Amino acid sequence: MSDDEDIRYIKRQKVHYGSLESQVKSSTEESIKAGIQSGNINIFEGDHFDLEEHVNAQREEMLAEFERRKRARQILVSTDDSEVKVKLRELGEPICLFGEGPADRRERLRQLLASLGEEHFAKEKKEDPVKAEEKKYEQKTWYHQGPQGLKKARYWLAEYSLPRAETRLEAARKYKQIPESQKNAKRQELHRFLRSISNQCSQIGDTRPISSCQISPDGKILATSSWSGLCKLWSVPDCEPIRTLRGHNHNVGNIVFHPEATLSLEGSACCLASCAADGSVKLWSLESDEPVADIEGHGNRVSQIAYHPSGRFLGTTCHDCSWRLWDLEAQDEILHQEGHSKAVYCLAFQCDGSLVTTGGLDSFGRVWDLRSGRCIMFMEGHLKGILSVDFSPNGYHIASGSEDNTVKIWDVRQRKCVYTIPAHGSLVSRVKFQKENGNFLVTSSYDNTAKVWAHPGWAPLITLAGHEGKVMGVDISPNNQYIVTSSWDRTFKLWAAE
Repeated sequence: MSDDEDIRYIKRQKVHYGSLESQVKSSTEESIKAGIQSGNINIFEGDHFDLEEHVNAQREEMLAEFERRKRARQILVSTDDSEVKVKLRELGEPICLFGEGPADRRERLRQLLASLGEEHFAKEKKEDPVKAEEKKYEQKTWYHQGPQGLKKARYWLAEYSLPRAETRLEAARKYKQIPESQKNAKRQELHRFLRSISNQCSQIGDTRPISSCQISPDGKILATSSWSGLCKLWSVPDCEPIRTLRGHNHNVGNIVFHPEATLSLEGSACCLASCAADGSVKLWSLESDEPVADIEGHGNRVSQIAYHPSGRFLGTTCHDCSWRLWDLEAQDEILHQEGHSKAVYCLAFQCDGSLVTTGGLDSFGRVWDLRSGRCIMFMEGHLKGILSVDFSPNGYHIASGSEDNTVKIWDVRQRKCVYTIPAHGSLVSRVKFQKENGNFLVTSSYDNTAKVWAHPGWAPLITLAGHEGKVMGVDISPNNQYIVTSSWDRTFKLWAAE
């Protein structure tokens, strides 16, 4: 084929493909027009899709989402479900969705607060000074002017406590020199003993709930108090009734033994003390059904009482936001101490006799130096009221049980909480350290159980289950042979190793 023929062939092909292209184009235009007329295609003149602008918009949305999640992580939301519901109600949101649990509700509130933006946080910051002022008010300590006998009592307490502290520290130094292997062997033996504890005796103690129980210093008598207004003495371990103490006209909340009762103190002396919801406090002997003396001066409910290790002083906690110290020898109130913003519910003395710790329904605890009158430690950490406190025999550990179902261990030397035990499924009613060396801790709860915890480590050793109602009181015998629990089901139980 010549060059001219090639050129003519190429021109014919161009014409052919050009006619095909025009046919396809016209066919496409006709299809688009038909689509527009039928309403299936909407094309407006001048519209276009900017891919770069679309990507930038997506990037901004992602950055905004990351920023929101970051704010959500930084928001502190209360773990109290009732407070979460109140906050949701304030924001106009439903307090509960179908199938939503407390954790889901808390996360929903967190995400909601994060989505509200900076204006809400600015508002919260403006409210912070008010909350700080309220917190400062709650931590404020008030002092009453004491009587003339208070100064003499403080001198006496210093002279009493310093030699005991020296003896305790010397014993601690000797204990530290014992090889660790020997200590571990003794602990393991104790743990085996505790794990073998079972219910040895169960006794119906009264017609109404038994609020507290305590074993005498010689381990042979058990005292119980009841909401019927009666206090009773029982033999240990037979659980046979010895005497019924009549005198209270209202619910008795607590009964305690004098530190020297059944030991060096005569039976006709004031060996026990009890308190009731009407504010009455009575002293009892072991030989009479009637009270030996009354302590008057409380205008509100007295929740708990405790003897000072010397036996000379009696501490009482009152619902008028104060606790008081009574000199039983002088038969007078020597200290009326405020400092809690709500009712003071419990107190415990240190083994030396120099310190006392109090717990209140304001969820705070305080440690007071009886020699100077100062509050030396503020215990902040519980979410609800503190119902029980106890000093360890080592002199520096404090256990506190609360309505928030936890037990916290505090160190007076460090002035802080060193451990939190998620102890029970309901509020913790009592905490008790082993009286000899504090190698274990017993707690009771409204979940119908009592539990034994090892120290150190605070590992659970055994759960004492058997009551049909709330366990309201617990105590350990001085020889560590028995644990006693009292309950809402009107019974008390004696637990011992098989």
